[in-house]
Amino acid sequence: MAYVKAADREVQIVAAARRVLAAVGVSATTLRAVAAEAEIPLGTLHYVFPSKEKMLRAVIAAVIGEVVDTVRADLQLDRGVEHAIRQGGTRVWDALVEGDVGTQIMQYELAMYSARTQDSGGLARLQYEQYTALITELCEQAADSAGERCAVDFGTLGRLCLAVIDGLIVQYVANPDPERAERDLDRAFDMVVAFADPQPVVNAQARRRR
Repeated sequence: MAYVKAADREVQIVAAARRVLAAVGVSATTLRAVAAEAEIPLGTLHYVFPSKEKMLRAVIAAVIGEVVDTVRADLQLDRGVEHAIRQGGTRVWDALVEGDVGTQIMQYELAMYSARTQDSGGLARLQYEQYTALITELCEQAADSAGERCAVDFGTLGRLCLAVIDGLIVQYVANPDPERAERDLDRAFDMVVAFADPQPVVNAQARRRR
């Protein structure tokens, strides 16, 4: 077998794992099946990922990385919180929901598997902590860049943004309807932005001039 760098091998295995997970689900996915899909010896896979849990964590990390890259691509933070919420949310929806609904199903399966499996109990928490942190950070950066403040703390805003999008994703997975989803997503953004109520920050010097 030709030599492959460890990092490249990990990418190869994670890609194979995602294909197997999409085909048979989390419970039925085995290291042996992933090794066969990746066309590598089982021993090689065990060297990179000694357990199924470690492999699943790598899968989650890869998916989260895709979401981060998608959201951050050309995001104009200086246009403020509302723009960040709408543009970031729309990018994720177009590319990773309508464009890859299988990944969403896989993520929900991983979350439920995690909740029921003691050894993998942290996977669901990892997913939601990472996504919440991403949204929170982007909203805070957008507010700072645009000179805005919000009526709610950014941690709460991040959790609620994720909860709204998460619910719409579940509905879309259960009953795909792109036109309905587009309308609902736009209305959801309206609600979240109204709750956040981003407003320009008036500094002390500007107040004295009044």
